[in-house]
Amino acid sequence: MHLLAAKPGGFVDDEGIVDLGQTPADMVILAAADSVLGALGSALDQLVLVESSSRSHDASLEVSDSDRLPSIRLANWMQLVKPAAYDLYEHKVLEHAKVVVVSLLGGEHYWAYGFQQLQAWSKAKKGRTLIVVPGDDTPDPALMDASNCDMEDAHRVWRYFRESGQRNSEQFFQFLAAQFFQKNIDWQEPAPLPSALIYFKGNRSNQGNKSNQGHASSLSEWKAHHHDALSYSNEVKSQSVVLVVFYRSHLQSGNTAMFDELLDIIEQEGLIPLAVAVSSLKDDVSVGLIETLAEQTNAKVILNTTGFAANRVGSPDLASEPTDFQSAFDSPIPVLQLILSGSTQDDWQQQTQGLRSRDVAMQIVLPEMDGRIITRAVSFKALSHYNETAQVDLVRYELHPERARFVAQLAKRYATLASKPNTEKRIAFVLANYPTKDGRIGNGVGLDTPASTVNLLNALECAGYPIQDIPTHGNALIEMLLGAVTNNPNTLHERGCWQSLPLEEYLHHFYQLPLECQTAVWDRWGPPEDDHKCREQDGQRRIMLAGIRLGETFVGIQPARGFNLDLAANYHDPDLIPPHSYLAFYFWLRHVYQVDAFVHVGKHGNLEWLPGKGTALSESCWPDIALGPMPNFYPFIVNDPGEGAQAKRRSQATIIDHLMPPMTRAETYGDMADLENLVDEYYQAMGMDVRRETWLREQILKKVQESHLLEELTIVENNGVEASNDDSVLEGLDTYLCEIKEAQIRHGLHRLGELPVEDKLADTLVALLRLPRGNEITSQGILHVLMKDFSLSHHGFDQHDFDPMQSLRMPWLGIKPDALLLVSDADWRTHADTKERLELFAKDMMQTYLIQGHSTDELATSFPQTAVLLSHAKKTLMLALEKSANDEIQALITGLAGGFIPPGPSGAPTRGRLDTLPTGRNFFSVDNRAIPSPAAWAIGQKSAEALIQRHLQEHGDYPKDLGLSVWGTATMRTGGDDIAQAFALMGVRPIWAPGSNRVTDFEMLSCMQMGRPRVDVTLRVSGFFRDAFANVMRLYDAAVQAIAEYEEPGNGNTIRANVQARKQTLLGQGMDEEQASRQASYRVFGSKPGAYGAGLQGLIDERCWDTKADLAEAYVNWGGYAYDGNSQSGKQDGVEAKSAFVERLSQLDVVVQNQDNREHDILDSDDYYQFQGGMTNAVTTFSGQAPSVYHSDHSNPSSPKIRTLKEELNRVVRSRVLNPKWIEAMQTHGYKGAFEMTATVDYLFAYDATTDLVADYQYEQVTDRLLLDPDNQAFMRDNNPHALEEMGERLLEAIQRGMWQNAEGHREKIQSLLLDLDQQQEQRQ
Repeated sequence: MHLLAAKPGGFVDDEGIVDLGQTPADMVILAAADSVLGALGSALDQLVLVESSSRSHDASLEVSDSDRLPSIRLANWMQLVKPAAYDLYEHKVLEHAKVVVVSLLGGEHYWAYGFQQLQAWSKAKKGRTLIVVPGDDTPDPALMDASNCDMEDAHRVWRYFRESGQRNSEQFFQFLAAQFFQKNIDWQEPAPLPSALIYFKGNRSNQGNKSNQGHASSLSEWKAHHHDALSYSNEVKSQSVVLVVFYRSHLQSGNTAMFDELLDIIEQEGLIPLAVAVSSLKDDVSVGLIETLAEQTNAKVILNTTGFAANRVGSPDLASEPTDFQSAFDSPIPVLQLILSGSTQDDWQQQTQGLRSRDVAMQIVLPEMDGRIITRAVSFKALSHYNETAQVDLVRYELHPERARFVAQLAKRYATLASKPNTEKRIAFVLANYPTKDGRIGNGVGLDTPASTVNLLNALECAGYPIQDIPTHGNALIEMLLGAVTNNPNTLHERGCWQSLPLEEYLHHFYQLPLECQTAVWDRWGPPEDDHKCREQDGQRRIMLAGIRLGETFVGIQPARGFNLDLAANYHDPDLIPPHSYLAFYFWLRHVYQVDAFVHVGKHGNLEWLPGKGTALSESCWPDIALGPMPNFYPFIVNDPGEGAQAKRRSQATIIDHLMPPMTRAETYGDMADLENLVDEYYQAMGMDVRRETWLREQILKKVQESHLLEELTIVENNGVEASNDDSVLEGLDTYLCEIKEAQIRHGLHRLGELPVEDKLADTLVALLRLPRGNEITSQGILHVLMKDFSLSHHGFDQHDFDPMQSLRMPWLGIKPDALLLVSDADWRTHADTKERLELFAKDMMQTYLIQGHSTDELATSFPQTAVLLSHAKKTLMLALEKSANDEIQALITGLAGGFIPPGPSGAPTRGRLDTLPTGRNFFSVDNRAIPSPAAWAIGQKSAEALIQRHLQEHGDYPKDLGLSVWGTATMRTGGDDIAQAFALMGVRPIWAPGSNRVTDFEMLSCMQMGRPRVDVTLRVSGFFRDAFANVMRLYDAAVQAIAEYEEPGNGNTIRANVQARKQTLLGQGMDEEQASRQASYRVFGSKPGAYGAGLQGLIDERCWDTKADLAEAYVNWGGYAYDGNSQSGKQDGVEAKSAFVERLSQLDVVVQNQDNREHDILDSDDYYQFQGGMTNAVTTFSGQAPSVYHSDHSNPSSPKIRTLKEELNRVVRSRVLNPKWIEAMQTHGYKGAFEMTATVDYLFAYDATTDLVADYQYEQVTDRLLLDPDNQAFMRDNNPHALEEMGERLLEAIQRGMWQNAEGHREKIQSLLLDLDQQQEQRQ
């Protein structure tokens, strides 16, 4: 039976030490908060001083043992969370103690091992006392029940801790000595302190005067002190007030010197700080005081240093309701989150992650849930002194003056937004541009960026901003931008320039940078006069800046990072620093034009991806160097939390999220529509008219072959279609047409502040309500309630046999209600036809009841459940969408006026995440400690099993070595589907803390439990995943190490076998034992520390590769760094391990990419081909054979689907790329629509470059439909001729590289078109 038992992993998410070096003592106090330990240490010093002074005062008086304190040790239990560390401490210290007091922050599950062992310790010998109390203000009777003393005493100890301060800490020791050691010492009850109070900083120039120390104060004292600065006269404007909020425990422990210095710097920057010490932002009294002070002082900004969040947010999961999240405060003013790092300054400087996982959770992730703007780490922990009595290093917070000044300047600029009239504000709108071509200005995933920018400009004009000559539409804006220099190097010296920066002035600002940064730019790019954007005019050298000014408002094109300037950097320089012209763009806007705020429009630009720390950036990090302490607002698609979080954490962005594009069913068209009609006729004729049946059969088979659909049918349905078997082809065709028809595709782009037109909105509403989201009627899927109201069922069975989420070709034998017959003239044969009719009926209902606003009362009789659902959706979903249209614009107006933008969840709304609505909010992501979530684990298990079954059917064997790309944004969106899938494949199950989604450990399932061998899964994680989820990498690596050490019967432990074999090889090459073990077990690889990306985009965009080996080299150079999530003791996580990466790639037989929603597809983004295509190409290159490549569809969490990549590519090309429905929708978006078409062709080409999976006929079809079709070509010529030229060049490149063969006819047509476009361009010039 032991073979069926799961083995605990023994994982502890900690980077602590093992031996605290203490000797035994009578009493041991364990706490996690340094402020508590500091207060206790200070009190202990005072008590010892009193004892010694009593003796020195009268040497003849010997202090009796009954009057003397017992020996005492203080320790931070966070340093004992590793079982080995606790065991050693118990052996050396606790074994001799009589009383142990534990202040357990976070509850018993935060230190489960210690909690259990301490209880065992208390029972092991008589006379031992254990007192366990909560580490915060929240009562926890279950926790305190672990104490073996009187509950009244335990409660008293808790109150001593919570009230804290010098007096209470002294009384705490005296109480314990008297009560548990029978000492003749008087003690007093805990003295309550206010939970919130005003703090007045001390005068540090006169430390000897106790009246000048920091102390509790009053508003009147504060006003008197700042009387002059608060006064307003005609000559001098009053300064803005900012509230500075910190934990009361710092005041109680006397740890306020750092805050005094911070307040000084804030004053030096021209602000008036009002400091407030609070117990917690979950405490009503504390929040009430802050709100009262904000109102009475007209404060403009809150600077918050407390952790956690007031809003309670669970892990991403199905959600039926739109949500309403607000600030912790009623005052609608921005809250800047200041980070008090739990690490030392040296530790922060030495490693690129920036913050430890615990700090990321407490001081970034959770505060984001309250809508706070993430700033910088302003302080670090440092040794205050060693307390000899307690044998503990006591910690103080040490201010980082430069980082504190950065935050103070940022606060000043937010205060300026609140006080400066709109008519005097200058705003900079920045549009991304990559590739750096004139046809690709205004990147914004799912967004009509130019049109949206015009909408924002019009709103600002109405709000009084100094704007003139706003273009009438998006195309006009682009035409204005193209009227001057852009990032296109070919036209830099042919076009005019509206603004430029003299070299002397640029250098003035450049020389303010840290010296090592100046040197790095100079060494990498040379002097600024060599920059490609430097132009000499009238004897003066100036750096040209791309953009226009509309009145006082600037609209510019974000500069290129430099990969287009140094093509070799695409191979070997993932952390390429920006050139002079990049810095000049931001320097001019900040220092010369002096804008008040930036608006980066649309996902996403390159600023937040510049090299530097992942979080808590330093002055040497390139996003800081470029943007500086500027307010940064960022309209961003709601379904991409990861890349949005990157902007929030690395460029202090306030996200203003926006809706995904409108969604629709693909339907059939062209040959597929003809075939659908022929198939319907064929099945009608079967058995009725043999001659017609035979003719139809022949026509279908002929058309299937001519349209190349036959080639796609032979690979679907698990190789179930045989080209030589006519019946098999007919059945497969029917299924495939259903799948294409039902596919969800984008039906255009989103425009900020607008809802789609009625027809598109109706389709989108169906998409939003399609997935069931709970058990209530209002949470059911729209098709499910219609099915129930129509009483649809398969003849002779109950309605559960018909699944409205499945498009099955089995005959429909159920009833055919008249209402459903009327929605379509098409034949009604199958279950899939029934589903289609339900979809069409649902769309009609959306138009009638939700959009046109008809009453749902009339439905109550005939469609009772549908009426309930629609009535609810009308009051919630429809209102949320209307609010979205308003708030996407209004939020920017609010933010630019210095107001607060409320937070909201992020995710894919059509994946059952209606909680992400309304948009127009500053979205947050997911608790990094809760990955994978239980919901994600459920999906991951299903997906892993489906993947294994698919591989078994195709290859007759289990997958052995699998490569999986894991992205931070997908992890945030789903709660960790990808990691959960990897765990399930390996045979590892996560363990969550009871009552919490926080992952605390894992357990290994035996191969016998799983009924299959383990799969050895190698991860290639994104740079953002590395930054945000170091703890998950640590968990994953621990699981790999545990499995590698796990001996079990049989040969199913593939991971152990692989690690052992590789280790022996490395030992044979002369590597030492420890290093060989470590390198053999690397399974997490990612970008170079401080860098981002997979390395293929620049090569593909700039056409600077010759062979597939070049692409493989870049993939390894950019991703060949091994991670285990550990960076303790100054160790840098992310070691160069390219040889280990190559070795792992060469062993892979399967490559997997997961996609969790249908609001985009694999030809919408460069990330898919870079990661999935990049890994596939590298495996093929290094192993000599192509792996099996799968694409998992997790868009319906209840039913993951596994397709091959080839199937997915075929599906996307058929359902979207060639679809007139998509093409016509894109044509309504002018320049950006043409941009999207060209981008799609780029991504198709790149997939072929990396996987060889695009067929010649697909190139032909795409070229004929997008490039050579007269109507679409005319559209692109009129709206974006540059994109048309880029598309032609890309398709010609496919021919020239031999990727598209037998294409001479198309080659001539493409070359002719390019020549014609070139001549037209010359004529325009």
